[in-house]
Amino acid sequence: MIERYRKQILFDGVGEAGQRALLNSRVALIGCGALGSVIAQTIVRAGFGFVRIVDRDFVDLSNLQRQVLFDEDDVRQRLPKVVAATRKLEAINSEIVIEPHVADVTFENILGFVSDVDLILDGTDNFEIRFLINDASVETGTPWVHAGCVGSHGQVMTIIPGETPCLRCLMPEIPDPGSAETCDTAGVLASAIQVVSSLQVVDAIKYLTGQKDLISRSLTIVDVWDGTMRKLDVSKLNEAKSCPCCSGKDRVWLNGECGSQSTVLCGRNSVQLSPPAKMSLTFPELEKRLSQSGEVKNNSFLLIFKPNESDHEFTIFQNGRAIISGTEDLAEARQLYARYLGN
Repeated sequence: MIERYRKQILFDGVGEAGQRALLNSRVALIGCGALGSVIAQTIVRAGFGFVRIVDRDFVDLSNLQRQVLFDEDDVRQRLPKVVAATRKLEAINSEIVIEPHVADVTFENILGFVSDVDLILDGTDNFEIRFLINDASVETGTPWVHAGCVGSHGQVMTIIPGETPCLRCLMPEIPDPGSAETCDTAGVLASAIQVVSSLQVVDAIKYLTGQKDLISRSLTIVDVWDGTMRKLDVSKLNEAKSCPCCSGKDRVWLNGECGSQSTVLCGRNSVQLSPPAKMSLTFPELEKRLSQSGEVKNNSFLLIFKPNESDHEFTIFQNGRAIISGTEDLAEARQLYARYLGN
């Protein structure tokens, strides 16, 4: 079993003891899009023993430019990303455990995803979920490797509760809407994704092989277009112990005080809506009802609904969560959801 990692073992930074540590490790990857798909493939090839992958979305044609685990057949089948990813990853390495979850990570379920792992990897695309991961990390004492990428640049920062500043030390509040670039306004280069996610995996390997002292206490910023890399020392951000999260008990994201049930999906002209109460839809019944108002298909993982005389499309999951394409207007998306699925 360990022979397949021989070239990695030959590297002094890993060695046989380090490889065995990786094989015994447990990680949670939150998000399996651009960053997440590169991370997932890299850590599975590297022999991380248990990989839990959580993602809410399905494969779309616009993903293929940068999300390396997916192909056109996944788009045709309209597969959830974690389902498509797991099929590919199990073909790459059948000796490790991959645990997929088609789910939207919320304050209600995040602790169940991260409480029993050694490390959390950030493959997300929005600040709300990152602040939630940060709260969960500090609450459970589980380190996480944060990253973000847009245009040609990205950033990486590893957060070890009790030893390094947390995300809220760096960024006390979530940025105001429109104040930061997104992949909708600036696009994104696949090469930037590759570099940033690779830096995340390197820090993960350092931590899981017992070499956390080698992890930089900096925010690393790279720009593949300019060919630059710089490090901002963040080690003293919370010397005053003033952060309400990691120096106190302020978990506003984890306890549900902050966060919304509506999200504009980056680069997709789509809005995700989640019902406030838990649901369990019966697809055959829903398909029969919606077929009176438009075209309906389902693949057992999700149901696709195109209303008659409309440019919108619904992708509906069994728990009532829906991704509505053709709009980035939250109010319009809520109206459409209520019209066809109820309030």
